[in-house]
Amino acid sequence: MPARTYSTQPGTWDLTGANFIDGGVNFCCFSRYATAVELLLFDGPASPKPFQTIQLDPRVHKTFFFWHVLVEDLPEGTCYGWRMDGPTDTAESGCRFDRDKLLLDPWCVAVDDRLWDRDAASRPGDNLATAMRSQLVRDDYDWEGDTHLHVPLTEAVIYEMHVGGFTRHPSADTPHPGTFRAVIEKIPYLQSLGITHVELLPVMAFDLQDVPPKTASLGLENFWGYSTHSFFAPHPHYACDAKGARDEFRDMVKALHAAGIGVILDVVYNHTAEGGADGPTLSFKGMGNEIFYHLDFADKSQYRDYTGCGNTVNCNHPLVTRYVIDSLHYWAHDMHVDGFRFDLASAMARGEDGTPEHHAPVLWSVELSPELGRAHIIAEAWDAVGLYQVGDFPGFRWAEWNGHYRDLMRGFVRGDKGLVQHVATRIAGSSDLYEHRGRLPANSINFITCHDGFTLYDLVAYNKKHNKANGENNRDGHNDNLSWNCGVEGPTDDPEVNALRHRQAKNLMAILLLSQGVPMLLAGDELLRSKQGNNNTYCQNNELSWIDWRLADDNRDMLEFTRGMIALRKRHPTLRRRRFLTGKPEREGAPPDISWHGVELDDPGWDDGNTRTLAFMLAGLADDEPHLHVMLNMWEDTLDFALPPLAGRRWFLAVDTGREPALHATDDQPTVHGESYRVGPRSVVVLEGR
Repeated sequence: MPARTYSTQPGTWDLTGANFIDGGVNFCCFSRYATAVELLLFDGPASPKPFQTIQLDPRVHKTFFFWHVLVEDLPEGTCYGWRMDGPTDTAESGCRFDRDKLLLDPWCVAVDDRLWDRDAASRPGDNLATAMRSQLVRDDYDWEGDTHLHVPLTEAVIYEMHVGGFTRHPSADTPHPGTFRAVIEKIPYLQSLGITHVELLPVMAFDLQDVPPKTASLGLENFWGYSTHSFFAPHPHYACDAKGARDEFRDMVKALHAAGIGVILDVVYNHTAEGGADGPTLSFKGMGNEIFYHLDFADKSQYRDYTGCGNTVNCNHPLVTRYVIDSLHYWAHDMHVDGFRFDLASAMARGEDGTPEHHAPVLWSVELSPELGRAHIIAEAWDAVGLYQVGDFPGFRWAEWNGHYRDLMRGFVRGDKGLVQHVATRIAGSSDLYEHRGRLPANSINFITCHDGFTLYDLVAYNKKHNKANGENNRDGHNDNLSWNCGVEGPTDDPEVNALRHRQAKNLMAILLLSQGVPMLLAGDELLRSKQGNNNTYCQNNELSWIDWRLADDNRDMLEFTRGMIALRKRHPTLRRRRFLTGKPEREGAPPDISWHGVELDDPGWDDGNTRTLAFMLAGLADDEPHLHVMLNMWEDTLDFALPPLAGRRWFLAVDTGREPALHATDDQPTVHGESYRVGPRSVVVLEGR
């Protein structure tokens, strides 16, 4: 077959990536110090060799830091990659140019990794035959009138889920397991649960092969996805057709929006899949290593690692800040995403010298961007080397994963003493962290569990982590989980232990949904999903991580309890207050917005180092909203809690985790008589006063 060549023009620098324009496709990427640049064109993702290699002339094809060329009449589906040459004095300049490596386009919107070999990209030599390819796709998607939902965080119940693990188990009964399409099939379930947003673990294209050698030798892969390489492209393995991943993702977003469910993405701008000095050259290393990464001051061949993943993105370099903001704008505008949760966001607060900046340009650019003005922005406000900014993250709009909330609630429910004063502060929205800076309860994302750590069931079934299946001799994962196995480590046939575990799980779920701030649930906790005590399943793309949908029948009581607690939260505006509680009446003749008690009224035991009880009454925001009285007993004994008197109202039992049924619908709530209520051991009780 004769060689095919397409004619070229200089192109333009202000259209980054690959864009169809009149006359052809404009290609543009950045590199300040490259001395030679080539664009390679392939027929398809599996083509071993390019059909055309275009050498760019810096006198014609370079503007500022950008290299560009227009290729005339190039068809959709063509794959491409870049090769660059330049300085290799790594220790002095930080440059890592390697003319033998095929580079992905950092702005590509579709990528195919079927040939990918991470090892080949990590060692010297040509990797053309085993490199990933960027792919050309046109954008003619029909959104059919879809728009962002703009549900405020005060109204949100967030559901953290993994796109693949949600439907890969055979019990999911879907023709396309582990894909965006399969999520669409599960939308009725999500609606029935009552959640308002899904928070998806990373869906930007990531490297499945980025795991330690021993882990890889066990046939394991990077499952969670915290190894992004392409920040504009959906992960091809979540699509039925890699080329169509962008539109399949959009189909999912559109369907979720039609069901009233918003989409939040877990995004990883703190590090990339290229790892440290021994990691592969994928794109950024071969184009602008000295700009894109934090490098050691004394030896620029080494990376400063604030993420525990080998490298740290130099987010506050102007060019990198622009790249991050462009990526966020793309997902918000072109993909209709409703918000973002930023993994290890405190690493993004580090300036170019590595020190934390309160006015970090990238974080304030996110906060002040008009295009992101109504998007939810949520920080995991810490990094891997000790920077912990919960309550003090730069900016004001930023919500934060509240690690203090998680730890206190775990300790309190397992029976730790003397925590009630702190527990009360967390239940009331963590004013100690947020109010003094003019922030609100919605700045606190409350959670008991998340993808990283034990599931809710494992939290009440294991005292220690069991991570040997990961191939790291149980060294990985957190050691202090604040868990309690209820007397037996792991599975048991003891009915009393199993009953206690179910009760403890309900206690934790109830407290989460009764707290001011924004609740976040881990997918599968409502089914009491177990990971067999593994608290770091980042590499387990198997039944250890997948949701077993048969649990919906096996643990129907927990599923219905979770649905009922979400419904209770939704029907009580007093649980979703926009401002912090004051302890004072909000209107004449009303009780205080909150009053704190213990077993006795007005005696919460703030200074009692042994107490494990707490009670509080929340006044309805309007005259027709029922008051709520909540009693928490984490002792092993039954206790009689005094009840606040009600003028013209009566108390009705809504929730009692120590009894069956644990939750009553509004029209089936028993009347509570007398001046006290007997709360069983390790139980949560909620009364409605109307």
